[in-house]
Amino acid sequence: MMKHILLLIICFALFVLPVRSEEQDSLRPIPIPEVVATGTRLQTDARLLPMTVNVIGEERLTERQQTSIMPTLTEEVPGLFVTQRGMIGYGVSTGGSGGVKVRGIGGQPNTDILVLIDGLPQYAGIYGHPIADNYQTVMAERVEVIRGPASMYYGSNAMGGVINIVTRQPRQDTVLTDLHLNYGSFYSVDAGAVNQARRGRFHSAVGFNYTRTDGHRDNMDFDQYNGFLRLGYDLNSNWQLTASGNVAYFNSSNPGTISSPLEDNDMHVLRGMAALSAENQYEEGQFATQGAVRAYYNGGRHEINDGHAPNAEPQTKLYLHTDFMAGISAYQSVAFFRGNRTTFGLDYQHFGGHAWNRFIADGTTKDLIRKTQYELAGYVDFHQQVVAWFSLDAGVRLDWHSQTGWSYAPQGGLSFLLPHDTQLKALVSRGFRNPTLRELYMYVPANQDLNPVSLWNYELSYRQLLWDNRLRVGVNLFYLHAKDNIETRMIDGKPRNVNTGELSNTGVEADLAVRLWKGLHLSANYSYLHMANPVLAAPEHKLNVSLTYHHDRFRVGTGVQHIHGLYTSLTPVKKEQFTLWNAHAAVRLWKGLWATLRAENLLAQEYEINAGFPMPRTTLMGGLNWKF
Repeated sequence: MMKHILLLIICFALFVLPVRSEEQDSLRPIPIPEVVATGTRLQTDARLLPMTVNVIGEERLTERQQTSIMPTLTEEVPGLFVTQRGMIGYGVSTGGSGGVKVRGIGGQPNTDILVLIDGLPQYAGIYGHPIADNYQTVMAERVEVIRGPASMYYGSNAMGGVINIVTRQPRQDTVLTDLHLNYGSFYSVDAGAVNQARRGRFHSAVGFNYTRTDGHRDNMDFDQYNGFLRLGYDLNSNWQLTASGNVAYFNSSNPGTISSPLEDNDMHVLRGMAALSAENQYEEGQFATQGAVRAYYNGGRHEINDGHAPNAEPQTKLYLHTDFMAGISAYQSVAFFRGNRTTFGLDYQHFGGHAWNRFIADGTTKDLIRKTQYELAGYVDFHQQVVAWFSLDAGVRLDWHSQTGWSYAPQGGLSFLLPHDTQLKALVSRGFRNPTLRELYMYVPANQDLNPVSLWNYELSYRQLLWDNRLRVGVNLFYLHAKDNIETRMIDGKPRNVNTGELSNTGVEADLAVRLWKGLHLSANYSYLHMANPVLAAPEHKLNVSLTYHHDRFRVGTGVQHIHGLYTSLTPVKKEQFTLWNAHAAVRLWKGLWATLRAENLLAQEYEINAGFPMPRTTLMGGLNWKF
């Protein structure tokens, strides 16, 4: 199968390379790849990075009309897949979804993919995983995704990849307000407001969003409140100060699987983050330097009723926990000579939390864990443009964890910018993940002697602009091997977390984007994943094709997603395959006032992503969006 796919890709490349157009002025060209911040923590041309970074801009995010960024990432990024259980809301704990897999890497819960907001890490201090319901489209200016290890820059939890949400910020003097109100299937509501302003040196962005749904099954209601704030002040042309924060509160109910339904399995979750940063940038003659110092804190409080089977006795106790993660991140790049950029960085994190049971009858409590840990790391990244068409990168991170000791994460790559807008890249990188407090100390399988999980990734990539920059194609080939995966095994008749698992994945990822005509855009991406051992929620084949048309008075789009070879359960083995047809439209009623409509699963497919949790059939969501 792998040979056949590689042959098809080669034939496709040979077919499109000679293509030229005679209508050079009739179409708007695809822009040169964006300047990104995730690959190096610095503003860098994506073509100069050895790794692959996908950028999903605000237009692509908002035209999908999705409350969360996660469904859009599944559609736009080859090799990335996010689990779902319903129309709105992911939840946490048993029956939760929102798990992210990149090239088959991602935990249960998801501890191997790091989510960042403006470059700062977001995950629960005890469980070590991100909370998917925090990441709303309303806050995002763009999303940058690294496929593959990024531990050299971001340390633990970036073993499989990074998702960086860049929050909204105005670039020029303006006052812009965006209001939306949508209503749809299962009494679902999505409403929000965002205001962006800039006046001279001061700029701000503030937003609020509310969502709710009854869900497509009984006992599956969900409601959520989200808010974010970003304030910035330019001290001068070289220094900028920024303060930001966000808060999310949601109530989520888990109905259980079809065969084992639950009642009263309710979760109440409060999450928040605050950050302060000072950034600098100097460019004077041959001297150039840029960097930042950032301090951040994020944490939350969870209250969970584990529920009960119908007609069974209710729970006698609740689970509660508070967690936190605080840190300081500092980095500075310097140019020692022409074509050079050397970055030095230092990261410190302190994290942990307190978990306990509270007995409903009398309010007494029983501690489960009260523990904190810390981590200190330094890294250096060396980038050298040797000649105009060739550059090399090399870097290493040394990381010290208070429980597991030293880890290291080297990375090296080559980038070639060849004629005819051709890019070739080669990358070798190592990722790692430290065991979480849950794995070390909580519940029966806990094991305080766990070692970090490690992964090596080898990657080759090709990208090219064709057809007078109206067609962009890309292909990635990769091989990765992880060892010391933490799994729960029976040892002497008792379950125990041990470093015993290995994982080897090989795959190919391809994507293309083409401007067919004025306002008419076709995009597609495909990924094939060969797994030596089956992995949950990592489809063997994932194909997305979308077609959009933008006009002054209306916008329409439609897309097809095909998933094949998706493991929803390993014991017993259950695999899914399905094809989803989605569509969206918007019509301008007056100035900045638009009427919108989104339809999903128009083929009314029956399918599951989480075993025992059937997804809804056709759903509709429509409303108004007003920008002024």
